[in-house]
Amino acid sequence: MSIRLDHGEDAFDVIHDINVTPFIDVILVLLIIFMIAAPLATVDVAVDLPTSNVERQPRPDQPIFLTIESDLTLALGDTPVSRAGLQSALDAMSRGDRTQRVFLRADKAVAYGNLMDTMNALRSAGYLKVALVGLEAEQR
Repeated sequence: MSIRLDHGEDAFDVIHDINVTPFIDVILVLLIIFMIAAPLATVDVAVDLPTSNVERQPRPDQPIFLTIESDLTLALGDTPVSRAGLQSALDAMSRGDRTQRVFLRADKAVAYGNLMDTMNALRSAGYLKVALVGLEAEQR
């Protein structure tokens, strides 16, 4: 003996509600990716940069930052590096591509001669594209 529970209707009704569950899932995945990627895009070496009033240039996806701190120590990205190991560290970071631009950040307290010594070390290592990084001056 069997019982029929659908009261004789064989057709299904069209549901007019939007299913937001997949949309929320995609948004949460994008949020997690952003939360992981955002801290990786910054350089955490504290340095007092001079200001500049030059028009801002676009930055590449994977910039190479070389920082000269006020005590004349070097940092490649966030990693301290010695002057002797600068070329090998740059080659490792750029995967041997010496045509990449190196963004040179120097503290205000660094003397011009020390800045030029570092730029000469970059030239000797084969990195000829050097960009100096500074803070933007306030427009009046």
